Amino acid sequence: MVIRYDARLNLLVSTKGHPFDTAAFFAMFDAMKGMTWTHVEQPATTALMSPEGCADFGALLFYDVPGLQFRTPNPPDLIEPPEAFKQDFRALLDAGKPMIFLHHAIAGWPLWDEYAEAIGARFFYQPGSYKGRAYPDSGYVFPATYKARPLADHPVLDGLEDGFELTDELYLFDTLEDDILPLLAADYSFDREHFYSAANALNARMWTRDDWDHPPGTNLIAWAKRSGKAPVVTIQCGNDGATFGNPDFRRLLRNAIDWVTSDEAAQWARNAA
Repeated sequence: MVIRYDARLNLLVSTKGHPFDTAAFFAMFDAMKGMTWTHVEQPATTALMSPEGCADFGALLFYDVPGLQFRTPNPPDLIEPPEAFKQDFRALLDAGKPMIFLHHAIAGWPLWDEYAEAIGARFFYQPGSYKGRAYPDSGYVFPATYKARPLADHPVLDGLEDGFELTDELYLFDTLEDDILPLLAADYSFDREHFYSAANALNARMWTRDDWDHPPGTNLIAWAKRSGKAPVVTIQCGNDGATFGNPDFRRLLRNAIDWVTSDEAAQWARNAA
């Protein structure tokens, strides 16, 4: 790929920590006109996260799972983020750096509550806590076919006003913050009987829910949020190559990139009520 120093937008795309269809994933960004993208893997991403390190990137897209060392069939080791990273990430939010969190990125840095606060949610691979409250391990199910239903008149949903059908992975969890702007909901039953335990899966017992309890979760699969002074969009879908090639999902993601990097989004994020 040619390095585009003259592109209107250079998107940083961070990965690693969870397997994915690399060819289909990167082809999705190659197909986006009028921008370029740069791929960085964890843990290099963590070292890059500062206003200075990200100065050349118009937005940051996270499709990574930092802070976990998977050890199936044993529980994962949870890693505390470096203090320097915490300070630099806060500085990025205070500087208004646009961010998008995609699919399993919702599970990142499980020991740092401020990271989940920036995203608006957390996927728990094992029972954990957030701001002193205990949570069970989250649920997963795939493939799940559902209708994605718009909840707002918003630029992220341009061209998707009638909703769209998607076959992808869904999570059973809940949003952790109240100050989010709901964008998309999935017409699906978000209860224990339709999902499987993430902790069981990491114990080499995929597709089981025995000894697991979870209250009904949110049906939200996309939302916007002010995090510091930064506009953030979180999209829960994005598991496999079929989704990466889905034209409606591609439109959703490109709309999110265009919106978080817009003057409108910057003003919205700065003018928190």
